[in-house]
Amino acid sequence: VQLVESGGGMVQPGGSLRLSCTASGFTFKRFDMGWVRQAPGKGPTWVSFIFRGTINSTYYADSVKGRFTISRDNAKNTVYLQMDSLAPEDTARYYCVRAQEDSWLQWGDLELYDFWGRETQVTVST
Repeated sequence: VQLVESGGGMVQPGGSLRLSCTASGFTFKRFDMGWVRQAPGKGPTWVSFIFRGTINSTYYADSVKGRFTISRDNAKNTVYLQMDSLAPEDTARYYCVRAQEDSWLQWGDLELYDFWGRETQVTVST
């Protein structure tokens, strides 16, 4: 299993970035996916989640709701995180994560995720 993130960088407050995560080594369309971030000096926190399947229901942490949008393209084995209205508190390392199959854990529980990407850095600063 490999999850490779891209799209991070430095942006001014109010700006936008789009993160991508390309997956390989498993049948992407069969798995729910998500994003987790880790701010400097803090532990990792869940950001967003998207279901597999045709409906692709999505969920967001309160801190990013209305500003971030998760999506996926199963034909490209890729999950995205569009981040708008970025603020300095969004500065973090962002990880693409894969959810375990058939788990009872909720999307906000980091124990749900069995594979993590290598991260991409997002810095929001003037």
